[in-house]
Amino acid sequence: MAEITFDAVTKVFGDDIRAVDELSLHVADGEFMVLVGPSGCGKTTALRMLAGLEDITSGSLSIGGAVVNNVLPKDRDVAMVFQNYALYPHMSVEKNIGFALKIRGDSKSEIKRKVGEAASILHLTDFLERRPKALSGGQRQRVAMGRAIVRSPQAFLMDEPLSNLDAQLRVEMRLEIARIQRLLGVATVYVTHDQVEAMTMGDRVAVLRGGKLQQVDTPQDLYDHPANEFVAGFMGSPPMNLVRCHVRPGNDRVEVDFGDQTIELPWHYTSSHDLPASGLDVVVGVRPEDVIITDASSPNTIKTRVERREALGAEILVHLSHVDSTTDLARNDEDALRDISRRASFVAKMGPRVQVAVGDVLSVQISPEHAHFFDATTGVTLRKR
Repeated sequence: MAEITFDAVTKVFGDDIRAVDELSLHVADGEFMVLVGPSGCGKTTALRMLAGLEDITSGSLSIGGAVVNNVLPKDRDVAMVFQNYALYPHMSVEKNIGFALKIRGDSKSEIKRKVGEAASILHLTDFLERRPKALSGGQRQRVAMGRAIVRSPQAFLMDEPLSNLDAQLRVEMRLEIARIQRLLGVATVYVTHDQVEAMTMGDRVAVLRGGKLQQVDTPQDLYDHPANEFVAGFMGSPPMNLVRCHVRPGNDRVEVDFGDQTIELPWHYTSSHDLPASGLDVVVGVRPEDVIITDASSPNTIKTRVERREALGAEILVHLSHVDSTTDLARNDEDALRDISRRASFVAKMGPRVQVAVGDVLSVQISPEHAHFFDATTGVTLRKR
């Protein structure tokens, strides 16, 4: 077992395609680190450089304190689990799991012992004589993990291993992989585009965009304290509501303009942010669970119109468009509705039995202690460090 360190690691394809741009990241011994981001963000390239499957353009990559930039993949003592299971169809589960040990020259008794231990951990003991075609998708993925486990590597590398499974199996295998990693205590780097996987599995999560590291933190701190607008919008399901507004700080409150409507947030809720006294355009962020549906007579409300509702059983997601308080409510023609639907919108989480319908006009409040402010130009959080 060992720690992993990326030190300003860069990968350039061709003349100027920077897939990974000066990535600096430390994975502690025994830590479960998740690399997450949209397609093309560089997460798989970073993993492949760690495995030795891609050359490093610049920077330093070390495993267990030893620089491995020029070390062959087979000599890095890491085990990789791929998106496709890559099992040998003509071999039994037992032989698939033990194949790498056979190639390495381990004795038959040692192979049998290690395969038995891995099968027990993975709940595969009753399937050792079966071939891959007789297994479910989840069982095949566990066999692929078994091949990695028996090698007792310094680190596990996993490249979107659950993407080929259906929704229910993904949930089951998330729990299974997390359980196995805790049991073995091996440093693990796990790549996914699914932020739910990232939030539920990682000890820490590294968010990438365009080859650059945006933020690395615990899942809860990423959710509660995003470093920029991208992280705020990427982490969370449904994502954070992000609306461009104008703010005017005062002596004891901050006024926030949503079109022609204004709400006031108590200063003690916003004093942790760098908001200049002269006012500025910012992006205000609020999670769907912090958009509060309230009575029209309540103070600091914004009038919205229900554009869509999604009933999910345990909750309803209500999509709300901000409306012009003086004119939109007096107009019901199609042009007015199209204008409204193009404006800033919110998603609110509501209880499963709340009665709302498309076209309803609702008043909402932003939970002030959970409001976020981002620079409208750079996207960087205005929260004080």
